[in-house]
Amino acid sequence: MVAPALRVVRCGGSSLHGARLVFSADSKYLLCASGDFVKMYSVATEETLRLMGGHADLVTGIQLNPHNHMQLYSSSLDGTIKLWDFMDGIPIKTFTVGSKLMALYTIASCEDSVFVVIPKRDERDTFQLVSVKLTKAAGQDLEAKEWSVILDDVDASTKCTAFGREGIYVASVKECNLQVYFFKQKELNRFSVRAVKKKSGNNQFTCVVCHPKEDCIATGHADGKIRLWYVNFHHKKEYTYSTLHWHHDTVMDLAFSVEGTSLLSGGVESVLVLWRNESGCQKDFLPRLGSAIEYISMASDGTLCCTLHTDNRITIINSNLRFAKSIQGLIKSVNVKTGLVVDPRTKALVLNGEPGHLQFYCLQSDQQLFSLDIVQRQYIHQAGLNQTDLVKVAFSAQGKWLATVEEGEVAEPELQLKLWFYDEETQSFKLNTRINMPHEDHITDMCFRDMDGLEDDSLILVTTGRDCVFKVWVMVEDTDPEAQQSVSWSCDFVGSYHNYQAMSCCFSEDGSLLAVSFEETVTVWDSITWDLKCTFCHPPGKIRNICFGRLTSSKYLIGATDHGFLCCWNLLSCALEWSAHLNISVLQPDPLSEYIAAVSWLSKESSLFVFKPNEPRPVYIQRNLCRERIQLAAFIPRDEPETVGSEKYLWLQRSQLFFLTDTQELLTLSTKSLQERLTLSSKQLAVEEGLHATPFSLLLGKHRQLQSQEDTDLGKILVHNKCEQDSPAVKELMQTPAHVLPSASFLCPIFINSLLFSKENKSVEEVADEVEMESEKTEDDSDEERGVTEIEQGDTSPMELLGEITCKLSKSQEKELRKIRKINYSWILAF
Repeated sequence: MVAPALRVVRCGGSSLHGARLVFSADSKYLLCASGDFVKMYSVATEETLRLMGGHADLVTGIQLNPHNHMQLYSSSLDGTIKLWDFMDGIPIKTFTVGSKLMALYTIASCEDSVFVVIPKRDERDTFQLVSVKLTKAAGQDLEAKEWSVILDDVDASTKCTAFGREGIYVASVKECNLQVYFFKQKELNRFSVRAVKKKSGNNQFTCVVCHPKEDCIATGHADGKIRLWYVNFHHKKEYTYSTLHWHHDTVMDLAFSVEGTSLLSGGVESVLVLWRNESGCQKDFLPRLGSAIEYISMASDGTLCCTLHTDNRITIINSNLRFAKSIQGLIKSVNVKTGLVVDPRTKALVLNGEPGHLQFYCLQSDQQLFSLDIVQRQYIHQAGLNQTDLVKVAFSAQGKWLATVEEGEVAEPELQLKLWFYDEETQSFKLNTRINMPHEDHITDMCFRDMDGLEDDSLILVTTGRDCVFKVWVMVEDTDPEAQQSVSWSCDFVGSYHNYQAMSCCFSEDGSLLAVSFEETVTVWDSITWDLKCTFCHPPGKIRNICFGRLTSSKYLIGATDHGFLCCWNLLSCALEWSAHLNISVLQPDPLSEYIAAVSWLSKESSLFVFKPNEPRPVYIQRNLCRERIQLAAFIPRDEPETVGSEKYLWLQRSQLFFLTDTQELLTLSTKSLQERLTLSSKQLAVEEGLHATPFSLLLGKHRQLQSQEDTDLGKILVHNKCEQDSPAVKELMQTPAHVLPSASFLCPIFINSLLFSKENKSVEEVADEVEMESEKTEDDSDEERGVTEIEQGDTSPMELLGEITCKLSKSQEKELRKIRKINYSWILAF
């Protein structure tokens, strides 16, 4: 059997703001473009329910099929339009247009056509809006070569084109021009804001949206203004507009409410503005949304809207402009200075998030778990300001301690080393120690001594800096009586080597040795006595990354230089074992095995080499891993060992390797198909159909089910169940066809009365007695006519099975017994 090949898979981190989001018709689900995938989120639980893949390039537009709201169209730069059954995540058809598709639009009046923005042939950076006819021929892969041009010279952004009410016209903006095309009249009108008097600022258009009920167009501008354009559009000289102004910078998107009674706007201020009238006097605000608003989307029923932000956050908002939910993807930082670090507790990726924050990113759900404010200062969104930034992070082996380094530079570096302790009660990190200026220059690396079993007793932190020293930090008892914690951190040892800059550091697997690289030299130190044991040198080039081998390769030390050399030294013989010139940019050891991954950058492509230090040949080579440059990598331990089909994939058995590119896309290698890689929550859509399945509701549901079962066993609801089963009203509701049922107002009293019990707490026997007393006369007559004693037939009782046979009474005898039972014998008490 041939083992499946490894495939490079985009597993997260993709930008969510490639296209405007779409709500499902019932507002239960939210669909968005994410890289070359389409994601479907649950509005109730915020979980990723579907990950629909099939496009070979960036998805640029998604739209519900106006003639079947259970289907979705998506367009991509790969030149295809896909029709999805998004409830099942299945592609129904693929239409190949043959040109890059920059935006996608659908309208109900066009049954077999969609509108896309494509590049104009033989003209660079020029685009046109075209109508593409989608054939209804049989088959899944179809050609869609029949299209016609609607508008020339349009903007490629999906926000710059919008369709008017009932699809009678289309409006498009670019720079300072507005085009309006009427389909029925086949008439095109152009307007320009250059002829409009302006006081100051940039009048260029940034977005456009059309009123759903009236002939009105709203446009956003770079100077923060919103203009409302009114009919009559088909007479060029008879148009008017009004201006709304609140934003101090670019209006990034607009959206009308479903009925057109209000207008929403958003921009770089991270504030959603609700305009209630044309004059702008009545407006409401939803501030502090975190980052600039890229897109605004409205649900078709008007109950919800959502904003998509530049930091990959989706904010779901109620119709009363109140925050409802937030879905946070991987925040893209300008520069990931912290590297990719794994949280031992949650197995989440930890890296730079919002300015001054650490983001804990879950790979399974492609969402942020939480964000930790490290700098604890207000960030000012203004270019040119020198602000404190987070540059280094390290976890202890069990995740109890977190070390962070933050830098701010004005005239000279301002450094702070912070040690955080994980509080089990609050389930969060608390600041334990703050050290100002731990080094006199920038800190280049830091690491904890990695000893799982002895973490509390032998925990050590090492930092290296450009001040040509490395420092050892240990825990000491805090003697301050006012201190809230019992321990704090202080410097225990300072080491240096020939006044060279310290570049990187790492501990051996057993924690007995510390390796510190000083420019072109690697030094090895005893971690108990801090004696220098040996040195290794491999010019030319500074040694940027070093790591010890593990398990059977623990006697080796690996280093990568900034000139691209990969070196392996033998600690026992103190000699160079082997070296290779591969232009290595990333060196990452697996913490659970002896494998080490090295990523090279050659000929504008990234390649992967996986090797054991004790073997001269790599166990796995992946050429042309991706065309983006890989900046960082990390091995994530698996919950359970993976079953691999080949020996060359054994390095994937216990850990999974993830890469972060220079465009901050997360990649991984997998032998599984897309459907096999879906998380468990993605396959539980059936639960979502009947109930909002939050973890608490599922827990509560199980509790109620168990309690109901207990009540049934005790016989507490037998009468209630029997009344429900025997109720004529219930039978009529359940068995009568819906189209012949009487009105609900007629059925409701009957149904409610059938569920009511008498005020008096009567037993089943008493209820039966009253019913039978009313029919005594009829029964007496029937008994006389038959002249025989009728014995009630029933199932064999448990007592009979044990041999105790009880006599059955006739109905006449039972009636006499009931009469005797009702006689008042209270007079006997007098005796």
